[in-house]
Amino acid sequence: MATVAGTRRGTWRNTPVGEYLAEFLGTFTLIMFGDGVVAMAVAALNSSGRAATPTTIFLASGDWLIIIFGWGFAVMMGVYVAGGVTGAHINPAVTLANAIRRGFPWRKVPGYWVAQVAGAFVAAFFVWWVYHNAINAYDTATHAVKGTVSGPHSSLATYSIFATFPAPYYHNLSGPFLDEVIGTFLLVLVVFAISDEFNLAPKGNLGPVVVGFIVCAVGISFGANTGYAINPARDFGPRLFAWIAGWGKLALPGDTGWVSGYFWVPIIAPFVGAIIAGYVYDFGIRDILVARGTPPVGGVEEGRVVRDAPAPAADDLA
Repeated sequence: MATVAGTRRGTWRNTPVGEYLAEFLGTFTLIMFGDGVVAMAVAALNSSGRAATPTTIFLASGDWLIIIFGWGFAVMMGVYVAGGVTGAHINPAVTLANAIRRGFPWRKVPGYWVAQVAGAFVAAFFVWWVYHNAINAYDTATHAVKGTVSGPHSSLATYSIFATFPAPYYHNLSGPFLDEVIGTFLLVLVVFAISDEFNLAPKGNLGPVVVGFIVCAVGISFGANTGYAINPARDFGPRLFAWIAGWGKLALPGDTGWVSGYFWVPIIAPFVGAIIAGYVYDFGIRDILVARGTPPVGGVEEGRVVRDAPAPAADDLA
C-alpha cells in the first residue's frame, strides 16, 4: 500500500539532506545514460563483432548523432528523476545561476555541488564496471595502453567515455574555454526561459523533454569543439574516477598531447557561462515581461483564464 503523503514529516527527508539525495540520484541517472551511450559507441559496438574491425570513434556523423541524442535522453531522464524534489539542477552551474538570480539559498549550494559530483563519480564507476570487458577488448584491438597520452598507443578513445577533451585543432585553452562558456550560456539561457513563470513555460510535464532537446541542440551546434561538458559535475566526477581507474594524465591534469592542464576548463567555464546567461536573460526577457505585467500569449496563465471563465449561457449559444 502506498504511503500517504505527509506521514513522514520531521524526518531527514524534509531537510536539505533529502534534496542532496535527489540531486545525487538525478546526476547519477544523467551520467549512467550519458557515459553509457559513449561506452556503447566507443567500446561495445566496436568490440562486439558488430564492426568488422575496431574503428576510430567520432569520425563519422552517425557516431555523433548517437552520442548527442543519448546525452539528450540522459539529461531528460535525470530531470524527471530529481525534478519533483529540487527542480533537478543536476549541474553545479545551474545551481550557481539559481543562487545568484533566483534566490536559491546559498547555504545549500555546497551540498548540492558535492551531491552532484558524487552522483557523477559513482555513476562513472558503474559504467566502467558494466563495460570494462568491452573497454579492455577495444584497447587490446587498437594496441592502446591505458594512461598513454599520445601516439599510436593513446587510450584517449576509451578515456572519452568518462570525460571531455578539446579537439586537436586547439593548441591553447582559450578556444575551449570560450566554447564551454557559450555552450553553458545557451543551456542556462533556455532553462531560465522555460522555467520562468512569466514566459512560455512548457505545459504538462514536458519541461524535462525540452531540457533534453536543449542539450541535443548544444551538442549538434557546438559539441565537436570540446565534447560540450557544460556541467562541472558531469565532467569532474567521471574525470576523477578515470584518473583513479588508470587513465592518468589524460584525466588529471588533462594532458592530451596538444593541450595540457585542461581539467579546470570544463569546471570554471560553465560557471562563467551560467552567470552571464542569468543576467542576460533577466535583463533581456524577464524584466520586460515583469514590466509589462501581462500573461504570456499562449502561456499557462492564459490557459487558466480560459478554463476559469464561466460557461456560456444556453441563450448565448442559440
